[in-house]
Amino acid sequence: MVQNPAYFQELFDYNDWANGRIIDRVVPLAPEQLKRELGNSFGSLHDTLAHMAGAEWIWLERWLGRSPAKLPCGSDFVGVNSIVEKLGKVRSDRRYWLGSVSADALSENVSYSNLRGQTCTYPLWQQLTHVVNHSTYHRGQVITLLRQLGNPVASTDFLLFFDEGNERSVAAGKR
Repeated sequence: MVQNPAYFQELFDYNDWANGRIIDRVVPLAPEQLKRELGNSFGSLHDTLAHMAGAEWIWLERWLGRSPAKLPCGSDFVGVNSIVEKLGKVRSDRRYWLGSVSADALSENVSYSNLRGQTCTYPLWQQLTHVVNHSTYHRGQVITLLRQLGNPVASTDFLLFFDEGNERSVAAGKR
């Protein structure tokens, strides 16, 4: 188990960087491409991105002691810019919150109510890891959808994040 808050701050820096690379490829698309049903888990690029933003938001809410009963869905976002705004707000709030997480807190259990109203409890470090893994999964789906639409994609490889000079990693001599 990783009990290092700096590790999770860096992991979420990677997550935010990777989300940004995907968003850069999606924002220029025409609305009809964003909303085209392509048979994915959430149908369209728009709805997949909305799910990603909603999931990152709901997990932050849970870590802040709140358990929303509903996950935002595609229809809750007018367009891709509203999804970008939501991701930006979550990123900012999460970065602030992560700055207050201690090494001891990472191994503590955090309980929340899931969307079915059931109480779930996991160590904080597992929940943090889950969120980054979840976003990675859906970024892969977004890349596939972009390719299906004939659009260019961007690599979101974890090591590329370091190769491109992540500031925290470079400052710590971790390259």
